[in-house]
Amino acid sequence: MEKTNLWTKLNHADAMSFCDKYIDYLNASKTERLAVKSAETLALEAGFKPFEKFTELNPGDKVYFKNRGKNIVLAVIGSDDITCGTAIVAAHIDSPRLDLKPSPLYEDSNMTLFKTHYYGGIKKYQWTAIPLSLIGVVIKTDGTCVEVNIGENPQDPVFTVTDLLPHLAQEQMVKKMNEAFTGEDLNVLIGSIPTDCEKDKYKQTILDILKEKYDISEEDFASAELEIVPQFKAASVGIDRSMVGSYGQDDRVCAYTALKAILETDLPKRTAVCFLADKEEIGSMGNTGMKSRFFENFLAELIYKIKDEYNDLYLRRTLSASMCLSSDVSAAVDPNYKSVNEPMNSSYFGQGISICKYTGARGKSSTSDANAEFVGLIRKILDENNIDWQMCELGRVDLGGGGTVAQYIANLDVDTIDVGVGLLSMHAPFEIASKADIYSAYMAYKAFYAYKG
Repeated sequence: MEKTNLWTKLNHADAMSFCDKYIDYLNASKTERLAVKSAETLALEAGFKPFEKFTELNPGDKVYFKNRGKNIVLAVIGSDDITCGTAIVAAHIDSPRLDLKPSPLYEDSNMTLFKTHYYGGIKKYQWTAIPLSLIGVVIKTDGTCVEVNIGENPQDPVFTVTDLLPHLAQEQMVKKMNEAFTGEDLNVLIGSIPTDCEKDKYKQTILDILKEKYDISEEDFASAELEIVPQFKAASVGIDRSMVGSYGQDDRVCAYTALKAILETDLPKRTAVCFLADKEEIGSMGNTGMKSRFFENFLAELIYKIKDEYNDLYLRRTLSASMCLSSDVSAAVDPNYKSVNEPMNSSYFGQGISICKYTGARGKSSTSDANAEFVGLIRKILDENNIDWQMCELGRVDLGGGGTVAQYIANLDVDTIDVGVGLLSMHAPFEIASKADIYSAYMAYKAFYAYKG
């Protein structure tokens, strides 16, 4: 079915203004820890309060709960009894990157480098010969948390992973792409000045600087979470400024739109929940990922403070009656690589929010495959609010596929479907999204939270 491009319908000024703030968010939220801080700041400005500030919860109350600084959930208490179900929008705030190894620091050929272990699905060659920042935390044995952020300030130095010059790359250029660049080759260049000592003179320079600036030692790397991310900033793309280019739009484009939607939600019928998860890019494992019990524990705490009592049946009824938009990105059709898509079931720029009934791979492996009744309900909500949408799959059958948090939420007996924004260059250091689709996602999530059925 032919669809009208959103730019012919949208208020351009509204979409552009919304995305200006989104760009600011991206630049402040390059890691999951920073994304949680950004979400908390916006939540407090919108009148949300930390969960522990409430002794009881009533309709209209706005609450948030952080999980170990890397996962955050927000809720607006609805007018219905919570056991009638909640409206959940779940996105993730982690993105592919390079993590420093526990023992990362070494010197070679008069230079000092960091060893890394890549996180999530990347094309390794895309991480070479670009400016990089170092962001994260170091936890010392006395419990002190040292925050590190080098590269983001204009006065900061930056880092890089070097690549081989074409004059000497004849052997490299004939290798398969996955053989030309290996994980162990992604070593980050960080220094080249020696100290006046007999051993490890280049490495010692770096250690001296780290000791002076951060009061950390080489042993402290063992209890650190330090991430290497692209240094360049998010920006408008195109002469017409119609797109956003940035690192980390998978999945912070959906995280931000879902966050903004709940921040503007007041007294919904169903309790509205925005869940921003960690660890999606590596399978949602761990106690800050979607597979943890944190989400269920949060709902249990909500139920207790709403009803002043708790039993497991309340939680099970709440989950079974709930509905969820797994807010994750889809792969938009790229005019340079159209052959990987099946054109009748693909996401296109400017056509609105992308609905993916199932993800997975090959024979729908590892997908929740939303039931037709729930798909029909989502269509109804979007159509009644004049929000454009498109159905899509992630590439051709037996070629594409991928996973989201949808299957883990659906396994809790929650009706769940993937609804997100289409991207170009997904998982690259610089991903592209349409501002029209970004604004459409925000409107779709607001409509979902406001649904009265």
